[in-house]
Amino acid sequence: MIRHLFIYFVFLNVFLVFSPAQEVVTGLRSNYSITKNKDKQRLSKSLSNAALELPFFDDFSGRSIFPDSSKWIDNYIFINNTYSDQQITVGVATFDAIDNTGLLYESASVSGFKADQLTSQPINLNYASSDNIWLSFLYQAGGLSDSPEPSDSLTLQFLAPDENKWYSVWEADGTTDRRFKQAIIRVDKSRYLKNGFQFRFINYASLSPNLSDPSMVGNCDIWNVDYVLLDKNRNAGDTIYHDVAFRSPIRSLLKTYEAMPWKQFRKIELQEMGSSITIQYRNNDTIKRNVTRDFEIWDVYKNSQADFFTAGATDINSLTNVDYKKNHTYSFNTDNTDSAMFRITCSLKTDATDPKENDTIVYYQVFKNYFAFDDGSSEGGYGINGLGSRNAMVAYRFVSYLPDTLRAVRICFNDSYQEANKRAFDLMVWDNNNGVPGNVLYSKEEVMVQQTNLINGFYTYYIPEGVIVSGTFYIGWKQRSETFLNAGIDINTPNAGRQLYWLNGEWKPSQVAGSIMIRPVVGYPPKITSIADIYDQEKNIIRVWPNPATDFLNVSCSDLQLSGLLYLTVMDISGRQLMKLPFSERIDISSLHEGIYIIITSIKGKSISSDRIIKTR
Repeated sequence: MIRHLFIYFVFLNVFLVFSPAQEVVTGLRSNYSITKNKDKQRLSKSLSNAALELPFFDDFSGRSIFPDSSKWIDNYIFINNTYSDQQITVGVATFDAIDNTGLLYESASVSGFKADQLTSQPINLNYASSDNIWLSFLYQAGGLSDSPEPSDSLTLQFLAPDENKWYSVWEADGTTDRRFKQAIIRVDKSRYLKNGFQFRFINYASLSPNLSDPSMVGNCDIWNVDYVLLDKNRNAGDTIYHDVAFRSPIRSLLKTYEAMPWKQFRKIELQEMGSSITIQYRNNDTIKRNVTRDFEIWDVYKNSQADFFTAGATDINSLTNVDYKKNHTYSFNTDNTDSAMFRITCSLKTDATDPKENDTIVYYQVFKNYFAFDDGSSEGGYGINGLGSRNAMVAYRFVSYLPDTLRAVRICFNDSYQEANKRAFDLMVWDNNNGVPGNVLYSKEEVMVQQTNLINGFYTYYIPEGVIVSGTFYIGWKQRSETFLNAGIDINTPNAGRQLYWLNGEWKPSQVAGSIMIRPVVGYPPKITSIADIYDQEKNIIRVWPNPATDFLNVSCSDLQLSGLLYLTVMDISGRQLMKLPFSERIDISSLHEGIYIIITSIKGKSISSDRIIKTR
């Protein structure tokens, strides 16, 4: 995992604007994971009438990107596994400068502003001071993103219920020290020891002091919080967690790609298929613990188990990280001919007293019509900036293992401050010349930077006539100005030398860790259809599967270019609307209860299809 990420944030000032052209990484101005789930976010908020009882615990290891509404009353923070690689269990709560709509706070300013907050549900603390109630948590400045400045802070406040007044009880100032630190605070004042006590975290952030290049202004001043525990019968030294847990998610089981076309994989499956599954877990206890490691692979489209195997039981020494590789000989197999998806589940079996939420991790291996090195999550913005960056080029190396046709290029461009990156560029495709881009196979001039919610945050730039590719090829862009284009970069997937940039007549290997979020689409020509054609129900344009489903639904619209107007609505059998969201190739239905639901697809407010699905465990 990458430990020192945004080394280029120091260039986010006026000096950069007048410096020679170079690679730059900045923070995000928006968070697509939040914007695409806003409808589910609003539905997830619910308040309990009764105060919670001790213990209060959350290590943010659930599957939702929003806080657990049974424990927290607001949803400004972002639950994720991508903004840190040092957490002791999977999942962290990230505090940043992006609000609960996924956009930079409107109040964001250079002078400082109140940004994210996380407030607990009311808790029954009707106890005596002698019951020794303490609140502990882990916190990290910066993580894999921008570190807060000394003038920024993370603050903890307690609510005195009878006064209805918040008091600040703890604060950490900004720092470049990226280690997780332990905080433990005693709750012993009588004003807090009441039924209805609450606590909250608040981060105070500030934008870059120089806004001369708005295209580079983005998310900043990151804090990560983990393992929040409020309980009685504790003491100041009670900072040991009697817990064995996964500490990071699973990665792709392929050697090279996060995702690739199914027919390409079938061509080289023995070469591309990894020989092991790597898991990372930790014994956070002070004593040796025993754990059993199990693995399951599930064919999502067929809704059936494809494989199960175990690594057996083992002892783990206290306070120890384990990086374990389980060898396996399985190669993804299915009857599908054009695409496939497999769910890989890894689980730890420990004793009954161990928290269970962090003992299972899941990864979806996708085979469709595109190649991807990124995991679909953008943690920063990438581009070439500075004097001389006009005509700079960026290229990403891919390999087609059989002759194929490049039909489109998908690029995730970030939303920029004041839309400053809304500029034209040239879309480029090259062949290979001894490890660098060679002849231009295709170029399209003056293509506009676009953002979209249609396909995982990627905008699809179609190549109507197609480009024949075989072996190594490159896709990317050529700048037409010195404006920072702000393409998404996935920090958690290393590019391993596949990413290059051109300046001053020379191709150079990228020095930035991570993967630019750019994907080639290959195969059959995409169907570009008029709106009128879409309404023909006989064409079966919309397909939803599997059925029954557990956590996710896959949606296919035959690669139609739908201009951002396609919406999916989930309703229960009584006709109550539960979700409405822009088209996505995968819908998270894990928050729904078991039962029968109706999926309605509409465009311009007109229904074009409906499907009945069954949600199971």
